[in-house]
Amino acid sequence: MRALISVFYKDGILEMAQFLENRGVEIVSTGGTYKYLKENGVKVIDITEVTGFPEILDGRVKTLNPYIHGGILAIRDNKEHMAKIAEKNITPIDIVIVNLYPFFDKVNEDLSFEEKVEFIDIGGPTMLRAAAKNFQDVIVISDTKDYDEVKRQMEAGEVSLAFKKKLAGKVFNLMSAYDGAIANFLLEDEYNEYYNISYKKSMDLRYGENGHQTAAYYVSTTEKGAMKDIEQLNGKELSYNNFKDMDIAWKVVCEFEETACCALKHNTPCGVAVSDTTLDAYNKAFECDPTSIFGGIVAFNKEVDAVTAEKLVEIFLEIVIAPGFTAEALEVLKKKKNLRVIKCETKACDTHELVKVDGGLLVQQSDRKLVDEYKVVTEKAPTEAQLKDMEFGMKVVKYVKSNAIVVVKDGKTLGIGGGQVNRIWPAKDALERANTEGAILASDAFFPFGDIVDECAKYKVGAIVQPGGSVNDKLSVENCNKYGIPMVFTGIRHFKH
Repeated sequence: MRALISVFYKDGILEMAQFLENRGVEIVSTGGTYKYLKENGVKVIDITEVTGFPEILDGRVKTLNPYIHGGILAIRDNKEHMAKIAEKNITPIDIVIVNLYPFFDKVNEDLSFEEKVEFIDIGGPTMLRAAAKNFQDVIVISDTKDYDEVKRQMEAGEVSLAFKKKLAGKVFNLMSAYDGAIANFLLEDEYNEYYNISYKKSMDLRYGENGHQTAAYYVSTTEKGAMKDIEQLNGKELSYNNFKDMDIAWKVVCEFEETACCALKHNTPCGVAVSDTTLDAYNKAFECDPTSIFGGIVAFNKEVDAVTAEKLVEIFLEIVIAPGFTAEALEVLKKKKNLRVIKCETKACDTHELVKVDGGLLVQQSDRKLVDEYKVVTEKAPTEAQLKDMEFGMKVVKYVKSNAIVVVKDGKTLGIGGGQVNRIWPAKDALERANTEGAILASDAFFPFGDIVDECAKYKVGAIVQPGGSVNDKLSVENCNKYGIPMVFTGIRHFKH
């Protein structure tokens, strides 16, 4: 038997090569791998001895040769194939062990375009694809985690056809992600002809949204992102729902420069506040909905201190996520062994959102623009304090399911309503729970009628902010003028379905 080994990552390869050598397998290798194996006492043949041709073009061409690919692709049961390679003095290659140049890692490093291009592997993918196509005759290993199983099966007799097929499938799975990453790197169109995604499984999850659904978590091989870079400091394994909820809670607090806290339940904020300290921000967020926060998630955009941690452990929470925790705070939080404590230092930075539909995929830009302009459309103008609360409200309403209404005052939410099929129900719900004179009502979309303004008047709302754009805007404006309520249009709606 003959094996071809050419790896960028050397983890476990020496032991694998020694195992093959002890079983009488002839080993051919390239460049750095050849040098590494030879220095460690493995009897290895330089690939140039096989091809009769030296590496050229700075190593770009070394394995692209009939003596290599003929040996890999020849079908052993095909007499003509075997006769042809015998005629050309080509030795069959029975095992191919290759891992690729680290394009996934290098594409986001501070390198020039030309330097990144050099990490696009050509020879490696070509060998892997050839071996994978001929998997019935060739054992192809692209993942270091498969070394041990190959050894085990070889020791037991031979590698099964089923496992060789699986190894081949892993090659094409890897190549689709690798090629997708390169395509996205080279193409400048926002929506390409083919939608390439490149994600790697980070972990299997216990279940999905419900216990009967399976689930896994994948992270991008090329993009930066907050949920890719989290560090779990305490607690149980993260679940499917945990990831979804953390993502929204973290995005909410990332909207603010000032110290912010977001309490979230079932993928919807139930309390958001800004303040000078994490403790005060948490207390204000808690006050918005002391019931829904139970069993929820709490996110901060600033380091959590011990006094805040003491308050957090007073109730049952699933997750606390923040960019950092003091040693004292972490000690307090760890007293609850199941509480998931997550450190996240990366700001939310998604550029696009994906939604799977039956047989298709919807792709859109992330909702990054808050307002077009704050345009006063009523006779009475809002105060500076009201304008500040309007901006706060619009930052929160972006993350509430449509139809979304958020009632705020003094940098904290008082009532949140959303996920309803009309606008009046969430408005009534949010206003009833807020029940505070002078509060600001923020809406994710325009008012189709003047009825919400009527409700606002009942609760003595101080001002209203909404996108505008309805054919019936005049009705809302006239009602606001009648009640003396300032209204501001933003020009940007924030539907969240």
